[in-house]
Amino acid sequence: MATVYILLGTNLGNREENLDQAMLKIKETIGQVLQKSSVYETAAWGIEEQPAFYNQVLKVNTNLPPEVLLQKLLEIEVKMGRIRIKKWFTRLIDIDILYYDQNLLESPDLTIPHKEIQNRKFTLIPLVEIAPDYIHPGYLKTNKELLNLCEDKLEVTKVK
Repeated sequence: MATVYILLGTNLGNREENLDQAMLKIKETIGQVLQKSSVYETAAWGIEEQPAFYNQVLKVNTNLPPEVLLQKLLEIEVKMGRIRIKKWFTRLIDIDILYYDQNLLESPDLTIPHKEIQNRKFTLIPLVEIAPDYIHPGYLKTNKELLNLCEDKLEVTKVK
């Protein structure tokens, strides 16, 4: 059994409902949700002229290997209605693998840990809420240390 941290994001439709639906589908197809962070709202990152995002981090136990996990998460996105138009554009749901145990993996389709963790407060703040002392296997720093070093200026507001 592997422990994975997964980031959920949404900025279209009923954002809270989208997060709940994604978590339900993760429970059904990926594994047991051990913990979930609060929900946070953040202005869009990358392409700023779009609605604000709701984000949440889940800690999940799974027996799926990383590549299969990615495929299942992409299937959840499609089933929920995600349409990929262009990078950083509006989305009904976005599901990213942040960590997979202490694995370091780089392939054409998947990088673990997620390569932007250290640059995004909307990822680090919910991660620190549920796993402050978890050590990033590449940077060898805790999530809390990464947050303290993060230069992202976007405001992240706790919603629920």
